[in-house]
Amino acid sequence: MGDPRGFLKVRTRRELAERPIEERIKDWFDVHAESGLQPWTREQAARCMDCGTPFCMTGCPLGNVIPEWNDLVRQGKWEDAYNRLSQTSNFPEFTGRICPALCEQACVLGIHQPPTMIKNDEVTIIDQAWELGYVKPLPPQRLTDQTVAVVGSGPAGLAVAQQLTRAGHTVVVYEKDDALGGLMRYGIPNFKLEKGLIDRRIEQMEAEGTRFRTNVEIGKDISWDELRDRYDAVVVAIGSRVPRDMKIPGRELDGIHFALDFLPDATRRVFGVKPVNDITAKDKHVVVIGGGDTGSDCLGTSIRQGAKSVTVLQIMPKEPTSRPDNQPWPTFARLYQKTTSMAEGGEYLYNTDSVNFVGSEEEQSKVTIEDSATAEGFVADERGHVTGLKIVNVAPGENGPFTRQPGTERVIPADLVLISVGFLHPDTTTLVDQLPVELDKRGNIARNDNFATSQDGVFVCGDAGRGQSLVVWAIAEGRSCAAAVDEYLSSEKTSELPAPIKASDRPMMLPR
Repeated sequence: MGDPRGFLKVRTRRELAERPIEERIKDWFDVHAESGLQPWTREQAARCMDCGTPFCMTGCPLGNVIPEWNDLVRQGKWEDAYNRLSQTSNFPEFTGRICPALCEQACVLGIHQPPTMIKNDEVTIIDQAWELGYVKPLPPQRLTDQTVAVVGSGPAGLAVAQQLTRAGHTVVVYEKDDALGGLMRYGIPNFKLEKGLIDRRIEQMEAEGTRFRTNVEIGKDISWDELRDRYDAVVVAIGSRVPRDMKIPGRELDGIHFALDFLPDATRRVFGVKPVNDITAKDKHVVVIGGGDTGSDCLGTSIRQGAKSVTVLQIMPKEPTSRPDNQPWPTFARLYQKTTSMAEGGEYLYNTDSVNFVGSEEEQSKVTIEDSATAEGFVADERGHVTGLKIVNVAPGENGPFTRQPGTERVIPADLVLISVGFLHPDTTTLVDQLPVELDKRGNIARNDNFATSQDGVFVCGDAGRGQSLVVWAIAEGRSCAAAVDEYLSSEKTSELPAPIKASDRPMMLPR
């Protein structure tokens, strides 16, 4: 039972302090000046009301028993808090740092006060647990004779691998990159998620018995059908990495790249790894198309690389700062949040659409708003390199989502354009050729509610089956998929592993 008057004693949230902007943009370390246990941590945890119906738990796909470990934080019982948290979450140091906190938006206290600081409590618990030695390898007490291949080492792949290893199966994780972690390794900047957090988890998993193979691309180095023949079960956790492109004039110009070609190179440079695409923002006017988390990461990365300017374009209007009527509590509302990268500089342009990429000033003048509306007329300069981007203001349209506003077109400088408008589906080219699984209408790998594909013994979890989603959903899918695989391999066709979600479960939110 929590402090029944805690939320009355402390009515405001206290966030972790951030390092001064002028200091942090010179390096790639965590932007926060504080981490772990703070003098105010326990009194903040006491704000949790221990609700009779804890909607925070329904907002969390992992089913974290949040009120229980909030109260254990209040009492300073760190080992008990860690034990409770680790029963439902494999990697709280990941979700506590890069999850948008679905739980906090569902917090009952949030109706009248700022919600409980659930994410900070989660990070504090796991940081204390590592510091105090509570996090230890948990190898299985006995081994089965069953083998499982997991393709992909992102959060879903790591979660399913850890669960199945602890269940006694022999698990091998294959990763096509030179380092483990999926997009957490190279796709998310180090200032947002330091890579040592991944490394220590990998060490724990290796001590438990999970085996890892890097620089192995399934479908190329080993065929999918050969992999299936080698193992009793295969789990596909390759993520959703086919980016959504922009079919507007000038797309073929040099200097226009996907965000996922830019961000990994930046992180590789930080750790002395040779970049793949050799893209840099140094001394360039950077335009980021897409204002989501990835766009924000491009902003912070470009600033640290020494860009002359950074402009982020978002076709949607600026989100409200308070919950609108059409997104009622406890659903997940799309609210404006000023990220740490946004605070560091750059310019955000809302209600702004990209018309075309342009080259020389002479050619820029040839493109009119009428040409732009039909997405025709892009031209390149003699170098074939982008030098600007024609943009236009948009407003909600009667016959479509947006209407371009005549007279608002203008050209902004752009030496480097980063396209960050989401992902379509996983890259399944070799998979469907070599091990023909069925795909759904969106191009994701089709599965039933038990994460099984159309091929016997082949399962899929994470973004490869769900589509582009969040780290917390990936981990929840990995845990649930592990239970399904364990049941498939069991002679009794049962599993004691937890399964927090079904493949068909979706976030508690309303459409726009």
